[in-house]
Amino acid sequence: MKKLLVLLLTALLLTACSGKEEEADTTITVAATAEPHATILEYVAPLLEEKGYTLEIEVLDNYFIFNRSLDNGDVDANYFQHRPFFENEVAEYGYDIVEAAGIHIEPFGIYSSKYETIDDIENGSRVIISNSIADHGRILKILEDAGLITIAEDVDVIDATVADIVDNPKNLVFEEVNPELVTTAYTNGDGDLFAINGNYALGAGLDPVNDSLLLESVDSSNPYVNILAVKNGDEDSPKIGALVDVLKSDEVKAWITEHFGGSVIIVD
Repeated sequence: MKKLLVLLLTALLLTACSGKEEEADTTITVAATAEPHATILEYVAPLLEEKGYTLEIEVLDNYFIFNRSLDNGDVDANYFQHRPFFENEVAEYGYDIVEAAGIHIEPFGIYSSKYETIDDIENGSRVIISNSIADHGRILKILEDAGLITIAEDVDVIDATVADIVDNPKNLVFEEVNPELVTTAYTNGDGDLFAINGNYALGAGLDPVNDSLLLESVDSSNPYVNILAVKNGDEDSPKIGALVDVLKSDEVKAWITEHFGGSVIIVD
């Protein structure tokens, strides 16, 4: 009798554990920055419910904790970064994470409350930029396209840093701060030109298309696609597959285009 009771209790425990596992498998936890990523995910959540999945969104604002949190297994995915940043982080820290899908591009902008045109930019102007090296080539390319600097010809622009500037006729002075603090510097007027990531610009109420002094051009060669990242091996899981399918659905693409306009550009 005792043996039968033990077997019954064991079966009940196994059933309960199995139920918890099934419940966990239908929950997708994604770390994201507030704009535009969390806003997009909030739109996506009801569509995932129709597929039987519950989406939980964790909003973070420090670029440098997202991938560590994912690698530690604290979340199922993150949605905040472009490919060069992702690749740099994996190379530097050895994270066992992979790209599940490319979703969109946010054109990077140079903003100023002091200058209305590039011709107004004064000698020695302070340019506040992100201390994320993965953003430097992107920022410098915008300035080079505007004729404000020249980057060494033998340097791949995606890897360019301030040290690779060979001509700086306006003697621009570059100062680095954490990515999330560039908008604070802009609001406080602590600088003359501000290179602001698209997500932080949107979060600060800026319209990259209309408010920027200079805006990055976006075409098929642009490498700065924002991606959904997951733990290595999870890219083929049913719930990540469902999330990717919804994010890349025609309905979500149409909504992103309508809601954000040229500030968030979808990729196929």
